Amino acid sequence: MARMGIKQIAALAGVSIATVSRTLRNPEIVSEQTRNKVQKAIDESGYKPNKLGASLRTHRSGNVVAIIPDVTDPFNSGIICAIEQQAQKLGYSVLLGDTQNDKERAKQYAEMAEYGQADGIILFSHELPFNLDPNKNVLEQLPPLINASEATEHQELPKVLVDNYSGACQATQHLIDLGHKRIAIITGPLQTNSTQERLRGYKDTLFSAGIAYDEQLVCEGDYHLESGMNETEKLLLLKDRPTAIFCFCDDMAIGASKVLKENGYNIPADVSLVGFNDIRYATYMTPALTTVRQPVAELGRIAMLQLHQLLNKAPADNETVLPVELIVRQSTGPNKTN
Repeated sequence: MARMGIKQIAALAGVSIATVSRTLRNPEIVSEQTRNKVQKAIDESGYKPNKLGASLRTHRSGNVVAIIPDVTDPFNSGIICAIEQQAQKLGYSVLLGDTQNDKERAKQYAEMAEYGQADGIILFSHELPFNLDPNKNVLEQLPPLINASEATEHQELPKVLVDNYSGACQATQHLIDLGHKRIAIITGPLQTNSTQERLRGYKDTLFSAGIAYDEQLVCEGDYHLESGMNETEKLLLLKDRPTAIFCFCDDMAIGASKVLKENGYNIPADVSLVGFNDIRYATYMTPALTTVRQPVAELGRIAMLQLHQLLNKAPADNETVLPVELIVRQSTGPNKTN
């Protein structure tokens, strides 16, 4: 069977070749009715755009690279799926840069945009993987880039974030409302923006409730399950143990749950437990995990849309902050030690 081309797609859709071309390259400037016609023709014909030919004409690769710390993390994998779905609609392919928190690996993936293998970057890190001249404008030294999920210190970079502060306030207030005062936290890395904002929300909520901040109840984790286990073991050694533990991610909450059960503690009768992210497994835990839900799909979708704006020489929003929601399940209950 002969390969279907753009000319045949135009005939099937009843539009001009130029309109099909515009729809494939810049769908946002084409009416919804026309887009639907072209998409219907593409779906029915099985047409695949010739990316190599397009890249030669436009000097673009048709690729974007998502630089992310760990693609196996359930939270990150949800974001990647959302980015890929939106990228496909816009005619892009997504390259995954799994850094494993290695700065050199991050720089190698960033070079893909500099060497023309990718047109732009979605960066999930608080650190820019570029050697920048501090005397020059940051944006002028970078390829099209959207900073997502973890904010860098560069205010001028367009960002798509979630309301980490509000999430921590909601989680902490929920535990206070249940009568808990000895509320421990297991944070992420303290140098990250997400951890700083969640820590600030925790402190402010305690202060508003008249509960003293106790450094003994603050443990630094690394957003991995093992650190949730290790830090929970330390908390259980305290003379005045916590009656609730708020973990800054669900993976650490899973680790905390394991240690609590192994040491004979009932959740939530003895210790209430809260996570952050609402990964798929949170609802399947025993008991099901109370957690702060991040809008994963929206985060990935908007990050890709914002990058598409930059790739088409249009300005991206300086900062988009998405709301979060506390999901109350069975891992939290009243403090019974009062």
